[in-house]
Amino acid sequence: MINKRINITQKNFLLFLYIVILGLFGPVVYWVSNHNTQLPFTGKAEKNPIQKRMSIGEKILVKANNDAAKQEGITAFAGGDYVLAIEKFQSALKRVRNDPETRIYLNNAIAATTESPFRIGVSVPIGGNLNVAQEILRGVAQSQDKINRNGGVGGKLMMVEIANDDNNPEVAQQVAQKFVRDQKILAVVGHNDSNASIAAAPIYQDGGLVMITPTSSAETLTAMGNHIFRATPSTRNLADTLANYAVNVAGSENVAMCVDSDSQVSVSFKENFTWAVYNYGGKIAPFDCDLAAADFSPEEIPSQAISLGADTLLLAPSVRKVKKALEIASDNDDRLTLLGNHSLNTYSTLKDGQNDVSGMVLSVPWYQKAIARNSFIVNAQEFWGGGVNWRTAMAYDATQTVSQAIASGAERQNLQQTLANPEFSTQGATSEISFLPSGDRNLQGGLVKIKPGKKSGTGYDFVPLNMDQIIEAAPKPSPKGATTNPRVKSK
Repeated sequence: MINKRINITQKNFLLFLYIVILGLFGPVVYWVSNHNTQLPFTGKAEKNPIQKRMSIGEKILVKANNDAAKQEGITAFAGGDYVLAIEKFQSALKRVRNDPETRIYLNNAIAATTESPFRIGVSVPIGGNLNVAQEILRGVAQSQDKINRNGGVGGKLMMVEIANDDNNPEVAQQVAQKFVRDQKILAVVGHNDSNASIAAAPIYQDGGLVMITPTSSAETLTAMGNHIFRATPSTRNLADTLANYAVNVAGSENVAMCVDSDSQVSVSFKENFTWAVYNYGGKIAPFDCDLAAADFSPEEIPSQAISLGADTLLLAPSVRKVKKALEIASDNDDRLTLLGNHSLNTYSTLKDGQNDVSGMVLSVPWYQKAIARNSFIVNAQEFWGGGVNWRTAMAYDATQTVSQAIASGAERQNLQQTLANPEFSTQGATSEISFLPSGDRNLQGGLVKIKPGKKSGTGYDFVPLNMDQIIEAAPKPSPKGATTNPRVKSK
């Protein structure tokens, strides 16, 4: 009987203790489970899913370039055997010389054998647009190789951590959070798509980590904070250059436009191009052509534009809608003069567009100028076995910018101040890199025309136009025209 009473008393005590604990911690559990709150990063990679998308050499992200030697290098790197990793990565590059991921991992392995290397991050759309991702990685890899071959920065070699964000804004935010939490990351080169960059920018800004995008040109991006920079010109500069050509060189009188309403960069290009065309004395056709529309029908678009009096058609897709833009070009059948934005400056435009895009003029942030023995272009030929486009050049410039800022003594917490200094400048792929107070690069961009050629291997090439002559010959917009901006001011 006594034992039975003791058991009852013990049960009552345990029940009382349970109620007390529930009362103390129950509200906390409820609040956490009902709020979108992220718990602090524990530092354990295996418990952090975004880590599967990131690597400094311990995993292959670009599965298309996976051969035996590269895999052996990855295994050695993950196990801390950097000497063997170097040997295997070198062997892999002999087989596939234009693989930028392997080149970065090789340089990372070399840096890992030295004392106190420094680290930057790069975020690219490996699962969203592999060609674009590799174009950006080639620029980063070429810059890293140059920096490390010259002894690094202050005797410290550069390591690059690669992240795959798929051009997905939500994933880009997770990548940004990971980079911000990792105090070893001094700056980030990324992201590619403007939608991804705009989504991630507030996280970098709040975390005090500099982000330099090599490719995002949407006008609103750099207004999101003083830690946000871009190595590429903004859409305002790119659109103005193309509008100048359209009205004053090509003689376009009425331009219809096709854009991707889901893309910040596409919408931004449309707004700035509209403003510039009116400024130069041209007109924009009242034409609604949305590449993101559910009822998109490419075969009807050229005829509809012509019926509205258009003589020119601007195709301004995001990188995700390049294929749809090429479908319109196929149905155009040379009826309308074709113009394109910088998103169309891709290998797939030449390969898939062929004669349908022959004669199209595109705005581009950069093109290979005929500068004798330019080190960037010469090294690009040596590294990758061919020419490179603006994404590679701008990624190279972004990486060079970070290294120069660090070389001047800047650390993570004061890197922004160094880049924002009006006196800051460094040499880029073919021109000097400096930033406006907005964080935008002080660069105008240029134009290329698609013509038959042999350099790309597709039968067609992007051929630079002489912009100096074009701009000199073209009339300048009058101040009076600047008061007739057709854009909505509040946007």
